[in-house]
Amino acid sequence: MAGMCCYSSLSQTLINKKGQGGFYCCSPAPNNQKVKTQTPKLLKIAVSGVTELLRLLSSPSTNRLGVSDDEGGGEPLVYNVEDVLKIIKLDYEKAYFVTGLFTSGIYAEDCVFEDPTIKFRGRDLYSRNLQLLVPFFDSPSIKLEKIEKGNDSNAEVIVAYWKLRTSLKLPWQPLISVDGKTVYDLDEQLKIVKHVESWNISALEAVGQIFTPGLRSSGE
Repeated sequence: MAGMCCYSSLSQTLINKKGQGGFYCCSPAPNNQKVKTQTPKLLKIAVSGVTELLRLLSSPSTNRLGVSDDEGGGEPLVYNVEDVLKIIKLDYEKAYFVTGLFTSGIYAEDCVFEDPTIKFRGRDLYSRNLQLLVPFFDSPSIKLEKIEKGNDSNAEVIVAYWKLRTSLKLPWQPLISVDGKTVYDLDEQLKIVKHVESWNISALEAVGQIFTPGLRSSGE
């Protein structure tokens, strides 16, 4: 969502400024940085409520199923974990967190998506959440630092480390900068059943970025 600065906490600001739109996010943080996991319960409740309100306020054209690379083309052929890893890597090349373009066929329909502020179930819902946010990004970039198979002996796991940087289309042009990590859990059919993010900053720190005026050099 999809998807990456803190989408969920951003949504509260965007609804105040725009009346619609949102920010959803889901992923873990780099292995060399401390992951902040303690999120105030009230913030989680607020994020969930705002996300639902954004869907209700969004236009029918925005609230449709997000575009995905395999739309209309059936599910991709996957024979092993390496095939799934390659597809995820290609989705990162398309910056799926900030474009909403991802290969939905490698996800289970009831896949669980989770980040420090929100948790929900549903591949299509994740796609719609990503589409709500895309119009608010200004020159976004998501850089994949590393992607590899995990070491969970009980399940097939893929782990991706990334850096997100984007300005937001708000009057004060805040800059969002987050290092993160996404863990993809696969089932026996090699479908992603869990997409869990963690960040190198807390949810409250992420909200602080949204309210901080961005500084742009003349060369940017």
